[in-house]
Amino acid sequence: MVSKAGVPTREELVQRACDLVPLLQKNAAWSEENRRLHEETVEALAQAGIFRMRVPARYGGFECDTRTLVDVAVQLGRGDGSAAWTASVYWIPGWMACLFPDQVQDEVFSTPDVRVCGTLSPSAMAVPADGGVVVNGRWGFVSGALHAHWQEIIAVLVGGEGEPVPVVALVPMSDLQVVDDWYTAGMKGSGSVSTVAADVFVPQERVLPIFSVLAGQPASAANAAAAVYRVPLLPVASASSLGCVLGMAQAARDAFFARLPERKITYTGYDKQAKAPLTHLQVASAVRRIDEAQFHAYRVASLVDGKGARDEMWSMRERISARADLGAVCRLAKEATDILASASGGSSIYSDQPIQRIARDVNAVTMHALMHPDTNDELYGRILCGLDSDTLYV
Repeated sequence: MVSKAGVPTREELVQRACDLVPLLQKNAAWSEENRRLHEETVEALAQAGIFRMRVPARYGGFECDTRTLVDVAVQLGRGDGSAAWTASVYWIPGWMACLFPDQVQDEVFSTPDVRVCGTLSPSAMAVPADGGVVVNGRWGFVSGALHAHWQEIIAVLVGGEGEPVPVVALVPMSDLQVVDDWYTAGMKGSGSVSTVAADVFVPQERVLPIFSVLAGQPASAANAAAAVYRVPLLPVASASSLGCVLGMAQAARDAFFARLPERKITYTGYDKQAKAPLTHLQVASAVRRIDEAQFHAYRVASLVDGKGARDEMWSMRERISARADLGAVCRLAKEATDILASASGGSSIYSDQPIQRIARDVNAVTMHALMHPDTNDELYGRILCGLDSDTLYV
């Protein structure tokens, strides 16, 4: 079913993502071995409209709400965690590009199915120049850089009037150097390499103060009234990225139950693993955690979509609760995946068994600085105890 305006409904986009699962599963091992997404995977994601989900409608995009992002990412995560993560990462800097002036968006979105990678780390310096800034620095963990057209960067602007201030800028990938340094234990297929700027000039119209971006205050006249572009960055990023983690936990569940009918428990009297009370406790514990993770995923999506639709101000507690829900999804998904991987026995460590890759991918994602459960719980606890936030990333 397609809406009257020609924009796919949530149900259709979720079905498209579901239809991609066999292809993503087929290419997952290749992507892991080659440390980047398979070209067939990237093309399939583009054909399904995955890269247009946060693009403004005037450029042929879908302007999807975050609940749709969650549901689509869950399906992609069932197929391949690296593909789901990379798509989710593209959604976040792609959304950030929609905060820039309209003429900048005209340039960025002139490329069909444009892919914008990015980072929130201010690991570069910028200095004023005639008509813009000159940037030097390096960014790590740039997921999707190998298939991206643009990168959203953050640099600290120095040398002007006043104190140094972080800025967000959009840079064509052709202006950056790519460093092939993605040798990791998990999420190998995401191709999260490093990028380097060496005296890169960025026009002033492609530079925004980070505080405007964090607050979700667009410099775009065309997007100012759109609900999806008038919410703070970190709640948007939280809702955009947690679906892939939930999807990977569901993939672990599916992989476990697919093998269960044929498995015994070696060196015991159980000729069928499914008969063992231990197995009953393990699967109940794991599936319950997956269900709980889904609750937190939907709660933060409802918060983001609801406040955006009503154009309401965000309290600090609401902002931080979005990160707390993100951390809860990661914690619960990892616990569920670890239980299922441990219950899968010694034969599951062979490389042709997907659960070993899923477990490593989930572990890698939950170690991300913004995804880490303990970091987000501590931040939430500060607010609950009446203290101020100790970070700008809320």
